[in-house]
Amino acid sequence: MKKLLGFVLFTLALVACGTDSRHFKIDGRLLHMNQGEFYVYSPDGLIDGVDTIKVQGGRFSLEVPCVGKGILVIVFPNFSEQPIFAEAGSEVDVDGDASHLKEIKIKGNDDNKLMTTFRQHVLHFSPPETVAFAKQFVTDHPESPVSVYLVSRYFLRGSGADYKTASQLLSLMEKAQPDNTVLLRINKQVKSLSAAAVGASLPTFSGKAFNGKNYSSGTLAKAPVAVVYTWSSWSYESTGMVSQLRQLQQQSNGNLQVMGICVDGSKSDCRAVLQRDSVAWPVVCDEMMFDGALVRQLGLLSVPDNIVLRRGRVVARGLQPQELINRLKTML
Repeated sequence: MKKLLGFVLFTLALVACGTDSRHFKIDGRLLHMNQGEFYVYSPDGLIDGVDTIKVQGGRFSLEVPCVGKGILVIVFPNFSEQPIFAEAGSEVDVDGDASHLKEIKIKGNDDNKLMTTFRQHVLHFSPPETVAFAKQFVTDHPESPVSVYLVSRYFLRGSGADYKTASQLLSLMEKAQPDNTVLLRINKQVKSLSAAAVGASLPTFSGKAFNGKNYSSGTLAKAPVAVVYTWSSWSYESTGMVSQLRQLQQQSNGNLQVMGICVDGSKSDCRAVLQRDSVAWPVVCDEMMFDGALVRQLGLLSVPDNIVLRRGRVVARGLQPQELINRLKTML
């Protein structure tokens, strides 16, 4: 009995100490969301693939193995995202209202405090004002992992990507963070982005897709119109546009070629969506997520992301799903 009591007390003592030095923990509370779930992934490999966070009674929790530092990105049901900066042995609290996700507050380590400060500052800014402040913020904090996220978010994604400014900021951060492997990887991707920038020809590649289809840059280049896009089973925004792409391709009389790149960490998740949606075009899935060779070669940085081609020449990239569909309709 004494041994049992001693074990119980020891266990309680461990729990009371909080997160150990090899883990990172998130505790959260959301008003106006009693039950639900959302996804979490890591752009720098802190966790493999995509995990699910369940909300019960307005609260949620996640604990992951962690050595050093890393980034977790929460994807909410409305497709907005919230980065959380993990650090071994630390714990953060997420507090907010599900109806005002932009105002979520994260308390914990210094990186999350810094990100919260940025988000609160730009809360009522226009998009151009936010981008300008992000540039100044990165210049003032080149040593922070928050700056790595901000450069990716505001200067490398979407149709308004600014590769020149991104390259300048990345060079500044490399001097302050010479051992940051994620930063080095992004810098390499920027070179790939430049190689497949608007006005450039599509880089050369070929292979056999996950669903058995052959793919090549040559086949895409021969098409009057072609699109390469990224998607994931957890991104309803990306999977939702597949039916629209399929309809456009069927109506194009062979003038539209489509190719998908799945950034899921599991081929089984990819296979389930392909079978469900009867996807006929080539789909690549190497389980490497954003470290995949083709993703890196083409400089695709997010989900969803895309490259639009006319006779092999890039005419647009990083369009939002509806922008993509509208642009393709115009081109066809």
